[in-house]
Amino acid sequence: MLSAPSGHASQSEQQGAFSDRERAQETMTVDLAAYFKAEFAEHHEVARRSEEALGDAFAGLVAACAKSIRGGGKLMFFGNGGSAADAQHLATELVVRYKADRAAIAALALTTDTSALTAAGNDIGFERVFARQIEALGRPGDVAIAISTSGTSPNIIAGLKQARAMKLVTAALGGKGGGNLTGLADHLLVVPSDTVARIQEMHITLGQMLCGALEIELGLVKGR
Repeated sequence: MLSAPSGHASQSEQQGAFSDRERAQETMTVDLAAYFKAEFAEHHEVARRSEEALGDAFAGLVAACAKSIRGGGKLMFFGNGGSAADAQHLATELVVRYKADRAAIAALALTTDTSALTAAGNDIGFERVFARQIEALGRPGDVAIAISTSGTSPNIIAGLKQARAMKLVTAALGGKGGGNLTGLADHLLVVPSDTVARIQEMHITLGQMLCGALEIELGLVKGR
């Protein structure tokens, strides 16, 4: 009997794989239909409460960022973990494009320079990895935007304190009641949730809304 060609599963192997999947589904302890619906229900509820609570704060943040860009300033995003990914995501949307081709918007993420991050972490401590970059790159009128689900990370707090000391405009996307961000951020948007996943979902939504609103406010693209 000829064997199955290399790189292709035989009929018996395929049937075995199907059987394995069927057995796994039979023994699963998670009610996936209920889990799926519950996750979406919580997401929708947090989105609804965020919409109700954060409209004025969002408008203030957009206005501050637009004023900075018009005055020759820039936006600096920073955060840890998933928030670090959000920081570079949002900076890229502004530098390159969001809705349509247009002039670049000055923005950067303080989470991407591995040499600066590791040198600062090694030489002066991880708590200072953002503060040191703000000290080097920040100028009065720039906007430092922290992203933190807990609002308690020492390097986030240190970054905002450094920015305030240098007369930068400070802003933060938070959650869980805001943590220690209150009093440090001129513009504070606290997602009304204690669930990290839901907070992160609202952070990237608010961040992309910021990008879209800035493009329009700066006259770079047409509004809806």
